[in-house]
Amino acid sequence: MHHSGEPSFRESVDLMFNRAVRLMDLSPGLEQKIRVCNSTYTVRFGVRLRGKIETFTGYRSVHSEHMEPVKGGIRYALSVNQDEVEALAALMTYKCALVETPFGGSKGGLCIDPRAWDEHELEQITRRFAYELIKRDLIHPAQNVPAPDMGTGEREMAWIADQYARMNTTDINAKACVTGKPPHAGGIQGRVEATGRGVQFALREFFRHAEDVAKAGLSGTLDGKRAVVQGLGNVGYHAAKFLSEEDGVKITAIIERDGALISEAGLDVEAVRQHLSATGGLKGFAGAQFTEAGAAVLEQACDILIPAAMEGVIHKGNAPRITAPLIIEAANGPITFGADEILRQKGTVIIPDMYANAGGVTVSYFEWVKNLSHIRFGRMQRRAEEARSRLMVEELERLSADKGLGWTLAPDFKEKFLTGSDELALVRSGLDDTMRTAYQAMREVWHSRADVEDLRVAAYLVSIGRVAQTYRSKGL
Repeated sequence: MHHSGEPSFRESVDLMFNRAVRLMDLSPGLEQKIRVCNSTYTVRFGVRLRGKIETFTGYRSVHSEHMEPVKGGIRYALSVNQDEVEALAALMTYKCALVETPFGGSKGGLCIDPRAWDEHELEQITRRFAYELIKRDLIHPAQNVPAPDMGTGEREMAWIADQYARMNTTDINAKACVTGKPPHAGGIQGRVEATGRGVQFALREFFRHAEDVAKAGLSGTLDGKRAVVQGLGNVGYHAAKFLSEEDGVKITAIIERDGALISEAGLDVEAVRQHLSATGGLKGFAGAQFTEAGAAVLEQACDILIPAAMEGVIHKGNAPRITAPLIIEAANGPITFGADEILRQKGTVIIPDMYANAGGVTVSYFEWVKNLSHIRFGRMQRRAEEARSRLMVEELERLSADKGLGWTLAPDFKEKFLTGSDELALVRSGLDDTMRTAYQAMREVWHSRADVEDLRVAAYLVSIGRVAQTYRSKGL
């Protein structure tokens, strides 16, 4: 979405980068090195479908190789173009640096409407796209590791992994060529929910700091807060589900392609998702008010606004009317540069995309490590943990009986304490720790420097600083 008089998505990312770099002491040469996209490969390939040859255009952009492999999703959408892919690759560089996953930034895209093709056709197209990238090492466990993004998921990643294995029959680390695979094909538990789970952990961490909550003109905990979610895809759905089921957040509106559902009492996210899957839209969902004016619902009064769909949905045109005091960018680039200025002047607190949606790349990192180590997390230590816990519980119970103390342990304590960590528990623990640590790094810059007025600039300062450090240690 491009609004007149506004910079494009890519220009927005560059302008935000400039805002941060002005506050840093980088040599012009190093600043330029970090800013520019190293390379973009454009591929056009033909696939014989429905009796004729269809030609597709795809991209793979590498923004920064300060660390390798480079990492970033592949999106399938008709709106995919070189500028968008390069902007997303740049965001990936900063995102990985911010959450300390040892990757450079990359991104891929295929200009296609995935809903226009059936599964078998999509597989042919995906394998051919993968073939073009693999033979140029643009998909490779040690050089470039894609993941799912808009329009792709576990299924496409499994096809890509299989294509790589067919072309590299003796590569023992072949499964690590792509992340976001299904668990039975070398994936990891908790990857599908990871980005939405990360949004939840980000909000929890934000609400642990009363001072930050007060900056947004809010108080108390997440419990009872009203949230509006735009986009009920993978990210929006999981974020809304976890926040409503586990943190007491009321989802008062959900916005999708065909309009929005509004319910002051709070929507049942699971039921809405079922309805959306069954009918392809929100219309006709019982128990909530439906409006076709979805975009207007972004302006509805709420405590937390969660844009989780496309870039540029909050722009100069509607930013003055946005009332939410706290916005968390679950999508990439949902707020344009112009809108960001307007919202900042209003005092809106924005938890920026490069932090808020970094859950996906964090758990992708865990999956990549799992593939390289060839063992699932928790396999060796889980029962040892359980045995140690059992010893402790049995000793407490023995002491109580011997001394006639009459203690009894609460049954749910015993059950929880005796459960060793399986892969999912370990993945969630690692993600939670990552989101907390990254927030604290941003927050420290935000609060300690008078010239840093918002979390976005703080995030850029932390991440660009880390990229610069890596380049300096390479002798640049």
